[in-house]
Amino acid sequence: MRMRKHFATGAALTAAAAMILTACGGGSSTSTTSTDGGSKASEGPKGMITAGVAYETTDYGPITTSALGMGANWQVLEGLYRFNMADYSVSPALAAGDPEKISDTEYEVKLRDGAKFSDGTPVTAADFVASYERATSEKSIYRQFFTFVDSVEAKDDNTITIKLKHPFANLKERFVNVRVVPASMDEDSLKAKPIGTGPYKYENITATEITAVPNENYTGNEPAKVATLKWQSLKDDSARLAAAIGGTIDVMEAVPASAQDQLKGAGWNVESKPGYGNPFLMFNTQKAPFDKPEVRRAILKAVDKQKLISSALEGQAVEATSFLPEANPAYKKPSTDLSYDKDAAAKLLSDAGVSGLEVNLVSTDHPWVLSLVPQIKSDLEALGLKVNHTQMASSDLYANVTDVDNPTYDIVLAPGDPSVFGTDPGIIISWWNGDNVWTKKRDGWQASDPESFNKLQSIMDEAVQLDGDAAKAKWGEAQDLLAEKTVIFPLVFRNMITGSNPQKVEGFQAISSTGLQLLGVSAK
Repeated sequence: MRMRKHFATGAALTAAAAMILTACGGGSSTSTTSTDGGSKASEGPKGMITAGVAYETTDYGPITTSALGMGANWQVLEGLYRFNMADYSVSPALAAGDPEKISDTEYEVKLRDGAKFSDGTPVTAADFVASYERATSEKSIYRQFFTFVDSVEAKDDNTITIKLKHPFANLKERFVNVRVVPASMDEDSLKAKPIGTGPYKYENITATEITAVPNENYTGNEPAKVATLKWQSLKDDSARLAAAIGGTIDVMEAVPASAQDQLKGAGWNVESKPGYGNPFLMFNTQKAPFDKPEVRRAILKAVDKQKLISSALEGQAVEATSFLPEANPAYKKPSTDLSYDKDAAAKLLSDAGVSGLEVNLVSTDHPWVLSLVPQIKSDLEALGLKVNHTQMASSDLYANVTDVDNPTYDIVLAPGDPSVFGTDPGIIISWWNGDNVWTKKRDGWQASDPESFNKLQSIMDEAVQLDGDAAKAKWGEAQDLLAEKTVIFPLVFRNMITGSNPQKVEGFQAISSTGLQLLGVSAK
């Protein structure tokens, strides 16, 4: 799958921000103390950056799936390699350099000299192996990213041996997603306040605010530039906007499209970047009549995506014509057309023998997701369906509605953006459709239609071993199958709009995935 080098160029078109650094009175300078005890205002980390973020979480562990947890961890935890999220280029983080190729299926990676955790404990290869085992355990959704790996072992304290099942071109990109923590830390401690090797370390974490300070034991190539990073959880769009205009935050995540001009008028930089983030519809395929692909396709075709874009999203999105956005080099327009067509949708329902259907639609409570509900509800009711809508926090939705034995929901509307893990199609497609919690519990695909589910897994297994046109053709087969079965499908691919105050921050780059990249950013 050497196509990945091309994905990096389209990666600035990938998926969008789940956290921002907020600091009360952000950007104020403070003097720092040099190693010889002298006070030097011009040297070392200084000031504070405060970010207003649109998400909340209680999971900051190394295998979190939380937008806020992931975004904050970029500053605190490291993998062997890291993405520059602005363009998805890859560079060494905890690794000393590129993997040393022993053979087509064996590599060695050395840890950087003097690497320590923020508590001063030396990092060993055994810590990496333990972190890899945690990331690929049966309960980890990260497991699907490493199906090409045969084994990971500690050759010595500073060297890791990676053996593959078959040649794989994107080794560094995938191992970005094994973030290394002390082998001795238990799961609850990791979720609450993990210890890492990054340039910052967590100082305090509450339900509404996170603070991080420089890691004095950091030995890498991206040293901290800010004395205090602060994330404030402000889920409500108006609350984040008020904080930005009022000057209590310096970076704003998920700027509402309607607020761009107001924020620019206040002197802020505002950037809109196309991405992979999307609102999707997920069906309970183990419950009639949603066990029929025709019914699922009818509902997708009944939603006027262009109207959603022009109204609720104010033009800041593109229609999802396939499971991958057109910006991805592996994109293929599938043979099954899911574009808006009310008459075709009505015929699909009629052919499936469905009429007078009452649908329970459950959505997350993200403001921008809720803004989509009135039109989706109206479009489905125009098809003759009765729609009952319930909203709840993501954590409650997944814990109490989908991730249960024998779920009873009908349709879920929720946001997703796996591009924080990378943008090759193996990442994007397997996130929702691999052998994981999505297919085992949430949509039930593995149980409701094991034949088509297994077919997709075979296609993906073959695709990751191919290059160039052959790989693109195989990924095209996957997109055809996903559109035909419509188990879970994006409605649109949304732009990520981020704001930053140029009077308070320097070096900030907007990215197109959830999360804010604050490495290399300094406070004015």
